[in-house]
Amino acid sequence: MSKVLSLSALVVMMGLATPAFADNDGRRLNVPADQWLSVSEVIQKLSAQGYKVTKIEADDGAYEFDATNADGVRVEGHAHPATGQVLVGYDD
Repeated sequence: MSKVLSLSALVVMMGLATPAFADNDGRRLNVPADQWLSVSEVIQKLSAQGYKVTKIEADDGAYEFDATNADGVRVEGHAHPATGQVLVGYDD
């Protein structure tokens, strides 16, 4: 009984520890600040991709933006800080 309880406790503790590593799982960007494009440069890059940016800010290692796409649909997205490319599937 003691071994089963110890194993169960270990499994629970490992499960609780996993979220602490969530930001370091390879999906977060780690671009040095000196390599970031300026806000105006990112807006230009997004405009070239068909977006009309209404709001943009740095958030969790990327630029987060609100815009309308070429079809006039409102979108929220993230742009790579060094390239200005839209990050598909990026979740902050």
